[in-house]
Amino acid sequence: MKIRLGIVVVAALAGAAFFTLRGPTPEPKWDVATKDAVLLARAWAASADAGYPTALLSQPNPSACGPASVANVSRSAGNALTTSADVAAKGRGCMFGICFGGLTLDQLATAAEDPRWHIAVLRDLSLEQFREELRHVSDPHRRYTVNFHRGPIFSGGGGHHSPVGAYLEAEDLVFVLDVNARYGPWLVKSDQLFAAMDTVDSASGKKRGLLRFELR
Repeated sequence: MKIRLGIVVVAALAGAAFFTLRGPTPEPKWDVATKDAVLLARAWAASADAGYPTALLSQPNPSACGPASVANVSRSAGNALTTSADVAAKGRGCMFGICFGGLTLDQLATAAEDPRWHIAVLRDLSLEQFREELRHVSDPHRRYTVNFHRGPIFSGGGGHHSPVGAYLEAEDLVFVLDVNARYGPWLVKSDQLFAAMDTVDSASGKKRGLLRFELR
């Protein structure tokens, strides 16, 4: 028992050290996505039916973007006490709130399982199919999270999960509720987010995509 506990502690400390000691990531470039104050105000107003608070729950460590995204979805539906650690506890390869290597789209879907939701993994979508899903983001009975690669949008970074808060269809802008506090919420054209989503996750060998949550 002591040996097993020691392995667990060492693994957790190693994971924490990895995230703490690795070098700083480059500053994101804002030439594709925008944080225009007027547009953000409109996006927050459009997201009202989804119930997301302006004070989003941020990811507590670089591996927990998926669990933090699902925790925000849960909170938006009235479960205000859900934390990213609660979600991570159900994730494969997660320990003490750290998900070693992060979670793939399918792994996050498993960790997100909840009797209140029907959860669908949506990948290999066309751009028009993606936009059709976006048109339902404001449905109060639905929520979406998106798994994308930061590179095509911010010229740096890796795979990431965040909730989708709204779709301003007239401007074709997607409101991404980024759970990384360094970025915060931002807007981007749907085809540009699609290009970032329509990438292969090397951990699974599959395309990234959306998780669609529908209240039962």
